[in-house]
Amino acid sequence: MAFPHIPRLFLAVVVLASTAAAPSARAAADRPRPMNVLFLISDDMRCDLGAYGHALARTPNIDRLARQGVLFERAYTNYPLCCPSRTSMLTGRHPTTTRLYGNREWIGAWHPDWVTLPRHFKNHGYTTLRTGKIFHAGIDDTEAWHEGGEKRLYGDNTQPPPDPATLPPIPEAEELARIERMLAADVARAPSSDRWEAVEDPAAISALGDTQVGDRAVNYLRAHAQDTTPFFLMCGFSKPHSPLVAPKEFFDLYDVDDIILPPDFAARPTVPEGFPRGAIRPINADLFIRRDATPEAARAMIRAYLACISYVDWNVGRVLAELDRLGLRENTIVVFWSDHGYQLGEKGKWSKAGSLWEQGTRVPFIVHDPRVAGNGRASPRVVQAVDIYPTLLDLCGLPRADGIEGLSLAPLLHDPHAPWDHPAFTVWSERNRGLSGVVVRTERWRYAEFFGPGAGAMLTDPLHDPYETQNLAGDPRYAAIVAELSAVLHRYADGTTESTAR
Repeated sequence: MAFPHIPRLFLAVVVLASTAAAPSARAAADRPRPMNVLFLISDDMRCDLGAYGHALARTPNIDRLARQGVLFERAYTNYPLCCPSRTSMLTGRHPTTTRLYGNREWIGAWHPDWVTLPRHFKNHGYTTLRTGKIFHAGIDDTEAWHEGGEKRLYGDNTQPPPDPATLPPIPEAEELARIERMLAADVARAPSSDRWEAVEDPAAISALGDTQVGDRAVNYLRAHAQDTTPFFLMCGFSKPHSPLVAPKEFFDLYDVDDIILPPDFAARPTVPEGFPRGAIRPINADLFIRRDATPEAARAMIRAYLACISYVDWNVGRVLAELDRLGLRENTIVVFWSDHGYQLGEKGKWSKAGSLWEQGTRVPFIVHDPRVAGNGRASPRVVQAVDIYPTLLDLCGLPRADGIEGLSLAPLLHDPHAPWDHPAFTVWSERNRGLSGVVVRTERWRYAEFFGPGAGAMLTDPLHDPYETQNLAGDPRYAAIVAELSAVLHRYADGTTESTAR
């Protein structure tokens, strides 16, 4: 595959997707059968998309999907790290149920009776197809796929995680000493993941992982377009996960001088005054690791992040254009989702790990089901990753799998503004020793509590303080709100929150 000039292809995808819509409807009408599912996943993508109001993002294909379907304005991950987040979504269970808090565990080794989302579709007659990162690198439910499954490299330990209640607490002095040792470590150079690169060589672009993931998705669609059985295709792009590598043409879409740093930008991870120390991990996990971020370097890194988002958008556009060309759009539910958010210098943090802030927990989430009444509208309701599994079962008319949690979002797809009083929860576990932080997000408030070293509470007002610069938890005027949300938070942490209604 040659890539002589990607922006031209970038625009060609836009034209193809729009001009193919009419024959798509006619072709699908001649082929009545259960709905297909095309599930597109991005890694580490926060809501820096044109559809979400980002002023610079060049994302025409995802933006078009948002206009066609229902865009969820307040969608949240249940854990700000790849494997635990994806495990919750793919098993339909909260992290407090899975107790999977790291990137090296395979939930099927602990709970072989749990049926993952793709396996449930396979068990009910779907052809299940996989390309790219779905569970996590080196982890896969290999028996869930007809095509594309990979052997697990790790995660086959059948011993479940220890009960945190049986572990002795880590003394705060010991934890502080460990952090100081890490901060004082002499790092001669940044790791290879802590970089960006604009790729120019056409052969190198063709060999990029996400290019190949998109190629396989297109080939799957061509191979199964005429099948009599419906397909369930999951397509996982790795960008904008670091290293921030993308074709140069997508870097050229952005001028570094147009990048505006966040108002709470800091050179290194910094706990804002009045917030619990546990709210910010002292060392970044992805970018600017143990080194300061100068404003110039920060702008260049944000430009690279946006370039990677545009690269994902281009790949998404290629897949959707092929779906339209084959006449499959009117018989296919399309989902776009990211596993968690990301902080790009807000409070000096350049990663997602441990982030219970809005930027780290909020994710893009779009559903296009051509049959629903809410298409073309945005929903302001709060939803979370564990809601995806029951939603897809509901839309496809499949029975609910035993034990899954979360709520079907079908009512919001028909009426995006329908009454919906269900908060979202995101948790973090430091060193896999039980919960070290929990945040509850309602449409009006964000409330979090941190446990162990750096313990404390924070209440922020997303409406009037979107960058979360003021902690209201200690303000007597908000005592009733704090008490109410703290009770909700602790019911969730204790596993007593009702999560299987509807």
